Amino acid sequence: MAASELYTKDLEYRLDPKTKELPHLRNPDILVGENDLTALSYLHEPAVLHNLRVRFIDSKLIYTYCGIVLVAINPYEQLPIYGEDIINAYSGQNMGDMDPHIFAVAEEAYKQMARDERNQSIIVSGESGAGKTVSAKYAMRYFATVSGSASEANVEEKVLASNPIMESIGNAKTTRNDNSSRFGKYIEIGFDKRYRIIGANMRTYLLEKSRVVFQAEEERNYHIFYQLCASAKLPEFNMLRLGNANNFNYTKQGGSPMIEGVDDAKEMAHTRQACTLLGISDSYQMGIFRILAGILHLGNVGFTSRDSDSCTIPPKHEPLSIFCDLMGVDYDEMCHWLCHRKLATATETYIKPISKLQATNARDALAKHIYAKLFNWIVDHVNQALHSAVKQHSFIGVLDIYGFETFEINSFEQFCINYANEKLQQQFNMHVFKLEQEEYMKEQIPWTLIDFYDNQPCINLIESKLGILDLLDEECKMPKGTDDTWAQKLYNTHLNKCALFEKPRLSNKAFIIQHFADKVEYQCEGFLEKNKDTVFEEQIKVLKSSKFKMLPELFQDDEKAISPTSATSSGRTPLTRTPSKPTKGRPGQMAKEHKKTVGHQFRNSLHLLMETLNATTPHYVRCIKPNDFKFPFTFDEKRAVQQLRACGVLETIRISAAGFPSRWTYQEFFSRYRVLMKQKDVLSDRKQTCKNVLEKLILDKDKYQFGKTKIFFRAGQVAYLEKLRADKLRAACIRIQKTIRGWLLRKKYLRMRKAAITVQRYVRGHQARCYAKFLRRTKAATIIQKYWRMYTVRRRYKIRRTATIVLQSYLRGYLARNRYRKILREHKAVIIQKWVRGWLARTYYKRSMHAIIYLQCCFRRMMAKRELKKLKIEARSVERYKKLHIGMENKIMQLQRKVDEQNKDYKCLMEKLTNLEGIYNTETEKLRSDLERLQLSEEEARIATGRVLSLQEEIAKLRKDLEQTQSEKKSIEERADRYKQETEQLVSDLKEENSLLKQEKEALNHLIVEQAKEMTETMEKKLVEETKQLELDLNDERLRYQNLLNEFSRLEERYDDLKEEMTLMVNVPKPGHKRTDSTHSSNESEYTFSSEIAETEDIPSRTEEPSEKKVPLDMSLFLKLQKRVTELEQEKQVMQDELDRKEEQVLRSKAKEEERPQIRGAELEYESLKRQELESENKKLKNELNELRKALSEKSAPEMTAPGAPAYRVLMEQLTSVSEELDVRKEEVLILRSQLVSQKEAIQPKDDKNTMTDSTILLEDVQKMKDKGEIAQAYIGLKETNRLLESQLQSQKRSHENEAEALRGEIQSLKEENNRQQQLLAQNLQLPPEARIEASLQHEITRLTNENLDLMEQLEKQDKTVRKLKKQLKVFAKKIGELEVGQMENISPGQIIDEPIRPVNIPRKEKDFQGMLEYKKEDEQKLVKNLILELKPRGVAVNLIPGLPAYILFMCVRHADYLNDDQKVRSLLTSTINSIKKVLKKRGDDFETVSFWLSNTCRFLHCLKQYSGEEGFMKHNTSRQNEHCLTNFDLAEYRQVLSDLAIQIYQQLVRVLENILQPMIVSGMLEHETIQGVSGVKPTGLRKRTSSIADEGTYTLDSILRQLNSFHSVMCQHGMDPELIKQVVKQMFYIVGAVTLNNLLLRKDMCSWSKGMQIRYNVSQLEEWLRDKNLMNSGAKETLEPLIQAAQLLQVKKKTDDDAEAICSMCNALTTAQIVKVLNLYTPVNEFEERVSVSFIRTIQMRLRDRKDSPQLLMDAKHIFPVTFPFNPSSLALETIQIPASLGLGFISRV
Repeated sequence: MAASELYTKDLEYRLDPKTKELPHLRNPDILVGENDLTALSYLHEPAVLHNLRVRFIDSKLIYTYCGIVLVAINPYEQLPIYGEDIINAYSGQNMGDMDPHIFAVAEEAYKQMARDERNQSIIVSGESGAGKTVSAKYAMRYFATVSGSASEANVEEKVLASNPIMESIGNAKTTRNDNSSRFGKYIEIGFDKRYRIIGANMRTYLLEKSRVVFQAEEERNYHIFYQLCASAKLPEFNMLRLGNANNFNYTKQGGSPMIEGVDDAKEMAHTRQACTLLGISDSYQMGIFRILAGILHLGNVGFTSRDSDSCTIPPKHEPLSIFCDLMGVDYDEMCHWLCHRKLATATETYIKPISKLQATNARDALAKHIYAKLFNWIVDHVNQALHSAVKQHSFIGVLDIYGFETFEINSFEQFCINYANEKLQQQFNMHVFKLEQEEYMKEQIPWTLIDFYDNQPCINLIESKLGILDLLDEECKMPKGTDDTWAQKLYNTHLNKCALFEKPRLSNKAFIIQHFADKVEYQCEGFLEKNKDTVFEEQIKVLKSSKFKMLPELFQDDEKAISPTSATSSGRTPLTRTPSKPTKGRPGQMAKEHKKTVGHQFRNSLHLLMETLNATTPHYVRCIKPNDFKFPFTFDEKRAVQQLRACGVLETIRISAAGFPSRWTYQEFFSRYRVLMKQKDVLSDRKQTCKNVLEKLILDKDKYQFGKTKIFFRAGQVAYLEKLRADKLRAACIRIQKTIRGWLLRKKYLRMRKAAITVQRYVRGHQARCYAKFLRRTKAATIIQKYWRMYTVRRRYKIRRTATIVLQSYLRGYLARNRYRKILREHKAVIIQKWVRGWLARTYYKRSMHAIIYLQCCFRRMMAKRELKKLKIEARSVERYKKLHIGMENKIMQLQRKVDEQNKDYKCLMEKLTNLEGIYNTETEKLRSDLERLQLSEEEARIATGRVLSLQEEIAKLRKDLEQTQSEKKSIEERADRYKQETEQLVSDLKEENSLLKQEKEALNHLIVEQAKEMTETMEKKLVEETKQLELDLNDERLRYQNLLNEFSRLEERYDDLKEEMTLMVNVPKPGHKRTDSTHSSNESEYTFSSEIAETEDIPSRTEEPSEKKVPLDMSLFLKLQKRVTELEQEKQVMQDELDRKEEQVLRSKAKEEERPQIRGAELEYESLKRQELESENKKLKNELNELRKALSEKSAPEMTAPGAPAYRVLMEQLTSVSEELDVRKEEVLILRSQLVSQKEAIQPKDDKNTMTDSTILLEDVQKMKDKGEIAQAYIGLKETNRLLESQLQSQKRSHENEAEALRGEIQSLKEENNRQQQLLAQNLQLPPEARIEASLQHEITRLTNENLDLMEQLEKQDKTVRKLKKQLKVFAKKIGELEVGQMENISPGQIIDEPIRPVNIPRKEKDFQGMLEYKKEDEQKLVKNLILELKPRGVAVNLIPGLPAYILFMCVRHADYLNDDQKVRSLLTSTINSIKKVLKKRGDDFETVSFWLSNTCRFLHCLKQYSGEEGFMKHNTSRQNEHCLTNFDLAEYRQVLSDLAIQIYQQLVRVLENILQPMIVSGMLEHETIQGVSGVKPTGLRKRTSSIADEGTYTLDSILRQLNSFHSVMCQHGMDPELIKQVVKQMFYIVGAVTLNNLLLRKDMCSWSKGMQIRYNVSQLEEWLRDKNLMNSGAKETLEPLIQAAQLLQVKKKTDDDAEAICSMCNALTTAQIVKVLNLYTPVNEFEERVSVSFIRTIQMRLRDRKDSPQLLMDAKHIFPVTFPFNPSSLALETIQIPASLGLGFISRV
C-alpha cells in the first residue's frame, strides 16, 4: 500500500479473531531490500519474508544479514560473485561496509582471529540442498587465497583438494540435492603467528552408512561408486572387473544413475588428482578402488534358502569369487561365515546357520562396515597430509553440518540430526543473548530481561539420565530388547510428565518431540538395530586375515585412531570419527567396546564439538532452499518460512524486536533528520541537539533511550520519523515545483515574444534584400555584354596573329637545320683525318722503339755473361775471400754511412724535383688555358664569318618568299572567311555540348568527392582501429614483459631470502673466538652483492668471503657472457691446435739438432759474443729512444708536437733512421745465426784434449770454418727460402680446403632448407586458406626471427671488431704522442724561443674540467656506500641538483671508459645496480626513496643514451656534450639492464602508491559527504557501516588531494621526467577509479541518486587538480571514465525504452555485468525516488546482449599500465657539476 494513500484517506482493518491484534505494519519503501534485516523498522515474519523476496527475485542478491547471521539463499545457478577479484575486494574491509557475502563473514572471522587473538568458528547449517557444502567450500577458499601458506608446500591447495575427495566418498544425489553431503564435518584450518595457513584437520560426524546398501527412488549411492563404473574401461581398472552402474545391486536401486551436467569419468580424474596432491600414492589409490569395487561385487552376492532357518550360496558364485579375489581372502571361509554365525555362551561356542533374510542383512552390514572403515581411513590420511610440523598458533573452524530435518518417516538418523541442531540452536541463542547484553551495557542503557525460547528442556529430554538416548542404550543391552519394548519404556517414563514429549494417537511404535523449530514424529522401528550397528565378528576376522595389506589396516584397533593434527595446541581432545562400531582388537575389551553404541558415540562427539565452539567466536551462516524443484531464482514463501524458523533466524528477529532494534549514532541521526530541525534547535553539541529534537517529535519517552554513543529506538519509531521527514520533504518539493513552474512559464512567454519580433525582422530584411538583388543583376548584365563583345574581337585577332607566327617559325627552322647538317658533316670529316694520322705516327714510333730496346738487351746480356765469368773465377780464389772478410765490418759501416748520405741526397733531390714538378705543372696549366682560349676565339671568328654569308643568302630567299606570301595571302583570306563561318557554327555546337559535359562533370565530381570522403573516412577509421589495435598489442607485450620482470624480481628476492636462510643455517656460530675484518661495513654484513667482475678481481678481503655469499650475475649480461664463453672456447681450441703444431715443429727441430754434430766451445763462444754485442746495441738504441720520448713529453708544448710542426718532422726522420738501422742489425743477426747453423753441420767434433791444449790451432780452425760457412751461405738461404715457400703453400692449401669444406656445408644446409621449404609449401597447399595463411605467417615469423638472430650475432662480431680497432687506434695514438714528445729533445733552444709561448695556457689547462671523475679501484665500495646505500632523500638529497647521483656515477663511468678499463666499467655498473636493488629492498616502502631512485635510474639511463655516440641520441647535444661521448665501450646491454631495473622500481613505486592511497579512496570518494546534506544516511542494522561523516580519523577528498599533491611535489623535486610523472599520475587515477567503482558495485547503500552527485563532484575536483598541474593530456582522466559513467547511471532517468537506449549509448566504458549490477543495487534514499523495475533491467540486458565485453564484474585494481621511458636529454653540462662536501666523496678527483 502506497504511503501517500495513508495520508489522504482513512482505512479500516479488522482485528484478527484469534489474537485480537491488528495486521502487521509495513516498512517504508526506502527500507525495503535492506542488507540487514535488523535495519527494518517493523520486525516480523511478513517484513522479513518480503525483504528477502525483493532482494532475491528483483535484485538477484542471495546474501542478506540478519544481525550476526548471514542468510544465504541457494540460487540454483552459477553466479560470477566468487572470483579472485571479489576476494581481493572484500579482503581487509569492515563487515558492514560491503554488501552481504560469505567472503565478508570469512574476512570478519580472519580479522577477529588476528585482532582478538581468539580462535574462530563459522557454523554453516541448513537443509539438504540449501548450499551448505558450497558455502563452506567458498569460506575455505577465501582463507586459502587471502592468507596464503607459510611454506612453499602449497598447504592451501591441499586444504582445497580435500573437498573433491570428501565429496566423492561422502556426497550423494538425493531428491532434494544432486550433491548432498551425507555426513557432517568440522574443518579446523590452522594458522601460524603471522596468520598464514600451516595445516588443517577434519572431524566427521554420523556418516549415512545405510545409503551404501539402500537408495530411495530417484536417488544415488555415493558418487565414488558411479565414478568407478564410469572409468571401468581404463586399463588400470581392468582387474576390478567393473561395468555399468545398472549391473550392481548397490547402485541401481534408485533408478537414476546419471546426474544432469555431471561427467562421472571427469570427476574420477579430479578425485585421483586430489588424492595425488594430498600424498596418497597410486598403490594406495588402487587399494581404495579395490575395496570399493569389492563392496559393489559383495552387494551382488545372492543367497538361496534351504529352509526357514538356513541358507546357502551357489557354488563358485562369481560375485563372491570376485569379492574374495579383490579382498585377498579365502572363498570357502567367507562363503561359510556369510551363511553362519557363532554364538558364545559361558561354557560353549555354537555355530548356527542363519536364514536368507538374516544373511542378506549381515551382508549389507558387512558392506556398510567396510565402507565406514574405509571412510575413516581416508579421513585419517587426509588429516595426515594436512598436518603441519609447525606449531599452530590459532585456527578457524568451518562446521558444515546437517540442518533440522523432518520427513514423512523419520528414523534414527533424523533423530540424531535434530538432536545436534537443538544443541547448536541453544549455543546460538546464548551467543545472541550475550551480544545483546554487551551492547546495552556498553551504551549504559538499563538492561531489561528479554524473554526468548530456551530449548534446554528438549535437550534434557534427549540426553539426560533416563532420557531417550539413555533408555535406548539400556534397551540395546537387554538380550531380548526390541523397538516395541523401548517405545513402551518411553511412554512410561516421559508421557504426561514432559510437555515436549507426545504419543501419536494411531500408533504405539512412534513418539513426537516438540523441537525448537517444529514437532517431529519418529518411528521406533530400526532404532535399536541402527544404534547397535552389529557386524558378525567372524566375518571381520576373515577380512583381517586378508593377503591384501591395506585391508587389515582398516580394521585395526581404532579406539585411539585419530588424526595426527586433531590435537590442537591447547590440548583439546579431538572428536571421534563417524560412529560405527569399532572392531574388537583385544578380547579383554570386547564387552567394553560393545557398550559404545552409535548414540553414545554421537553424544560424546557432540559434547566435544560444543566445547570447541564455546571456546571460539562463532559466526553463523544459514542456508535457505528457495524451492523444492531446483528452479533458479524461484522463491517459495512457505518453504522459506519453514526454514527460517528451523534455523533460528526468526528467533533472532524476535529477540532483537523485543528490545531496541533500531540504533543510530548521534551524528548519523543529526545528518538524516536535520530537515526536521529549525535553525535555533541546532547546537554545537550534537548529542544535546538530538535529545531536544526527539523530546519534541516523540512524546513517549519509553520509545527511545539515549546511550553513550547511540540512540536506541523501539520497533516502528524509525518508520514514524521517516514519515515526518518525507512529509517535510514533500512540502518542500511542492513549493520548489510551484516556483520552478512559474519561472518556466514566464521564460516561455518571453521566449515566444522574442521569437515573434525576430521573425518580423527577418521577413522585412528578406524583402529589402530581394530588391537590392534585382538592381545588382541589371547592372551586372550590362557589364557582361560589354566584356563579351570585347572578348570576341580580341580572340579573333589573336587567332590570326598566332597562325602567322607559326608559319614563319616552321619555315625558318627548316632552313636553319639544313645549314647545321652541312657544317656537322665537315667537322666530323676533319676529326676522322686527325685520328687516322695520329695512329699511323704512333705505330711507326712503337715499332722503332721495340727494335732499339731489343738490341740493347742483347748487348747487355753479352756484357753480363762476361762479368759473370770473371766473378766465378774470382770466387774460386780463397785468399780473396779472406781479404774481403778482414775488412768486412769496416766496409759495412762505410757502406752504411754512404747509404745514409745517399738517402739524404736523394731526399733533397726529391724535394727539388717535387718543387720543379709543381712549377712545371703550373706553367703547363697556364699555357694550356691560353691555348684553349685562343682556339675558342678562332673558332668563334670562323663561325661568325659563316653566319654573315648565310644571313645574306637568307635575305635573298626571304624577298622571294615575301612575294609568294603576298600572292597566297589573298587566297588564305578567302579561305579564312569560309573557315570563320564554319568555326562559328562549330563553336555554337561545341558550347552546347560543353554545357552538357560540364553538368555531367559536376555531377561526377560531386559523386567522386562523396566517394572520396567516404573512402577517406573508412580508411581513417580502419587506420585508427589498426593503430589502436597495434597500440593495444604493444601495451600487452610491454605489460607481459614488465609482468615477467616483476615475477623475476619477486623470484630474485625470494632467492635472496632463501640464500640468507641457507647462510644462517650453514654458518652456525661455533664455540670459540672468531676473528672478523674490522673494515667490513654494516651494510656489507647485512646484504652481500657482488658483480661478475668482482668475483675474480676484487680487494683482498673479498677473496676470503665464502662462496655461499656470491650473488648470481646480472641476468642481462649472462646471455652475452655465455655467448662470449662459447666464442672463447672456440678460439681456445684453435690456439690449442696451433700450439700443438708448434710443439711438434719444435720437437722435430730438436730432433734434427740432436742429430747434428756439436761444434767446438770456442766457436760457440765467438758467435754468442757477436750476438750479445748486437743485442746490447739494440737495447742501447731503445733506451735512447725512450729517453728522447720522456724528455720531450716533459718539456714540449702541444703546438710543437702537431703533425705539421718541425719537431714532428725531425722526430719522424730520426724514427725512420733508427728503424732502418734496427732492420740492418736484425739482418746481421740472421746472417750470423745461419752461419752458426752451417758451421754446426760442417765441423766434425774433435777431441776435448786438443781443444783445451792448443788454443792457436783452435782459432785458425774457427777462422777457416767461418770462411767455409760463408761459401755455403747462399745455398742455405735458398734452402730456407724454399722451406718458407713450401710452408706458405701448405697453409694456403689448408685454408683453401677449409673454405671449400665450409662452402660444401653451406650448400648442404641450403639444400636441407630448400627441401624443408618445399615440404612446408606442400603441407600449406593442403591446408584450408585460413590455416594456410596462419601457417605461412608463422613460418615467416620463424624465418625472420632466425635472420634477426644471425644479424644480431654479426652485429656483435662487428662491434667487437670495432672495439678492438678502437683500442689499437688508441694505443697507436698514445705511441705517436710519446714519439712526438721524444722528438722535442732534438730541437735547438733557438727554435724553442722562436715559437710563440702562451703562459696563460698552463693554468687554464689545469682548471679545465673534462666532465670526468676519477676514483681508485679500492674506493668503489666506499663510493657506492656514500652515494647510494647511505644517501637519504629527505636529508642531503633535498638540496642537490636533481639527478646528481646519476650524473656522478656517469662521470665515473666516463673516466673508466677514457682509461679503456672494461673491468672497472663492469664492476662499477654492476655494483650500482645491485646497490640500488639493495636500497629498494631495505627501504622499499618509503615513497620518497623509491621516487628518488626511479628518477636517478632514469637519468642514468638517459645519460648512457645521450653520451653513447649514437646519432639518434646526439641530436639535441651541444658540441661540448658531443665531446663527452663514450669512446671505447658500447653499453647498450647495460642500458637494457637499467631499463629493466627502472621498470621494477616503477612497479614498486606503484605498489607503494597503492598501499598509501588504498585506505583513503573508499572513505574519501564514496563515504565522505563532500557536499553536505545532499545524501541522507539510511537506517542501518546490527552490522554498522563506516560513517560517512568526517570524523577526526576518517579520510576525505581533501586528504586524497593533499596526498596527490605530496606525490607530485616529491616527484618534481626529484627531477623525474615529465612523461614519467604523467604515467604515474595516470596509474594513480586508475587505482582511485577502479577501487571506487569496485566498492560501489559491492555496496548497495552507495547506489543512490545523491551518491552519484557526490561522486561526480569528487571526480570534478580530481579533474581540477589535473588542470592545475597541467596533466590533462596524461590520460588520467580517461581512466576515471567507468566511474563517471557509473555516477551518471545513478542519476539518469530509468523508466522508458528511450532511457534504456540512452543508458546503452552512454555507458560504453562499463561492461554489461556492471551496468546490470548498478541497476540492481540502485536504492532510493528518499521516498520520492523510484526503484528500477525488473522489466527495465531486462530491457537493458536485451539491448546489450550483442556487446562483446568481459564477463568480469569488478575492475582489476592491481592492473599496472606498461611503462615507457621516452628519451629525455639533459641540457646540463657535465663540466659545470660541483660535488657537495656533504656527500662525503672527497676521495674522488675531478679530471
